[in-house]
Amino acid sequence: MSLYYVQKFLYQLNRDPAAQATYMADRHAAIADFDLTDEERRALTAPDVGLLFHLGVNGQILMHFAALHKIEWASYLQQMRDGIEHHGPVREGVYAMTGYEGTDAHALRLGQSASRPAVAADDGEV
Repeated sequence: MSLYYVQKFLYQLNRDPAAQATYMADRHAAIADFDLTDEERRALTAPDVGLLFHLGVNGQILMHFAALHKIEWASYLQQMRDGIEHHGPVREGVYAMTGYEGTDAHALRLGQSASRPAVAADDGEV
């Protein structure tokens, strides 16, 4: 697995409008110079947020990738949950090393419902 190269690609994509234009025009060409597995290529070109999370992509990097694809926040979180349910625990990276239990467990520890995103209060706070 080449988690480093997946995250390097996403980092560059998230920061560079020219890379974004290339990616949106031809996703396969945009990732051609990166040493990626077939599974990683599929996840990046689909895009498959859940699989990328399962592979170990950092959520801070992944959320910008989701935004590029106009994936709303609640859908982004659900896609991460679905990825863990479908593919299994995070394989590699910071979440695997720290024993991160996923977004549902984290939400429950914060006293939030695991199945619904937080709703904005009248004063604009979440």
